[in-house]
Amino acid sequence: MSSEGVEIAKQAIRAFNEREIDAFAARTTPDFEWSPSMVAVEGETFVGREGIDSYFARLEEAWERFHIHQDRFRDSGEVVVMLGRLEGRGRSSGVPVEAALGMVFDLRDGAISRIRGYLDHGEAMRVAGLGD
Repeated sequence: MSSEGVEIAKQAIRAFNEREIDAFAARTTPDFEWSPSMVAVEGETFVGREGIDSYFARLEEAWERFHIHQDRFRDSGEVVVMLGRLEGRGRSSGVPVEAALGMVFDLRDGAISRIRGYLDHGEAMRVAGLGD
């Protein structure tokens, strides 16, 4: 499952970056939960296909550009962690943003059941049970 899980995560990130919402959703379970890296500020988790559509719509409203750069992956067999960074430019402000990004992908039956995003690589690794 390890290389399969990493490949599923890579495909989802590719679909995200290309704003291919259907392709992204096709890699998720019906009860998919998405807690983006800003959930602590925004306070919202997105659930199911409706949540995916809602998140992408909000992303389009707020960001002129928002891209995930993948640096490395770790696979525990139960979860896949992507450590990289996000890069964006605010739509109304024009302010560029760059930050560390860790994404924890929970997989079930060959699909993503949950994504949790963190602005700290160490936190993502700890949440995934992989230490620092």
